[in-house]
Amino acid sequence: MPSKGDKEEPEGGCQDAGGVHEPQSTEQLNVSRLRSSSVEIREKGSEFLRDELHKAQKELKLKDKECERLSKVREQLEQELEELTASLFEEAHKMVREANTKQAAAEKQLREARGKIDMLQAEVTALKTLVITSTPSSPNRELHPQLQSPSKGGFRKGHGRNKSTSSAMVSAASQNVAPEPVSSECREVDSILFAEFQAWKESPTLDKSCSFLDRIYREDVGPCLDFTKQELSELVRVAVEQNTLTIEPVASQAVPVGKVAAEECGGPKKCALSGLPRTCKHRIMLGDSGNYYYISPSCRARITAVCNFFTYIRYIQQGLVRQDVELMYWEVMRLRREMSLAKLGFYPSEM
Repeated sequence: MPSKGDKEEPEGGCQDAGGVHEPQSTEQLNVSRLRSSSVEIREKGSEFLRDELHKAQKELKLKDKECERLSKVREQLEQELEELTASLFEEAHKMVREANTKQAAAEKQLREARGKIDMLQAEVTALKTLVITSTPSSPNRELHPQLQSPSKGGFRKGHGRNKSTSSAMVSAASQNVAPEPVSSECREVDSILFAEFQAWKESPTLDKSCSFLDRIYREDVGPCLDFTKQELSELVRVAVEQNTLTIEPVASQAVPVGKVAAEECGGPKKCALSGLPRTCKHRIMLGDSGNYYYISPSCRARITAVCNFFTYIRYIQQGLVRQDVELMYWEVMRLRREMSLAKLGFYPSEM
């Protein structure tokens, strides 16, 4: 039989064992709670991140749509700008063509008018000759056909004087106005010059360092603008290059205007560029200086020839000339010939 003391020991041992298991279960419960809470937090966090990701994706789509819309607007504006530029250039070309047509028509009318004036002057000269050579002591038989013999003059009816006078005027006019010779000009493209022009045409510029303009400066522009007054010649060349030179006809009462000395400006009877006594029908102004310089017809022809050349190459640079390259080349050669002739002293009489 176990003793009382023996029974109490197992009970105490059982109590000790129960005391050990209770802390272990509590700790496990706490760990499971922590695990469940961490899982819950992780799920909520992932759900929050998903929501934020969806929002970001929506905003990105909206921005992509806005970028696409702005790109379309930009392309439309660029297309409209190109169409507007093309229409402006076309309008400019049309205006230039119309201006050239009107200028050609005006020049033709001017030539016809000058021809009529020459004819009238010849008729007046013939009339003066007939009147002067007819005196009472020695009458002119052309003015007085009734004095001619019947065998030579024949029977005349009506106003014979008018008929004879008219024939005399026609004969005088035919003597004074000689027919212009008809000549056919032959020309051939120089390979070196044409190659230089083609290279310049690919990228047109007014920089005289390129081979095309360098040659023309050396051979044409420089000699054509080389006058006796070197300082004024240099100012004229710069004004022509910068397109700031003005040429205007001289009024009969005009006097030198400006701050420079009158002897430097020349006068109606003295050319400021050559320094020679010449009848000056035009004067030039360089930029906005307000100083006028009187120039002779020869100097005006030389300056005008250079200005015409620069005007044409500026049109080419701005894209206003829509012609074949060879036609543009021959126009440049024609302008170079004008500069060479002007340098040699040849110029139209209307200068």
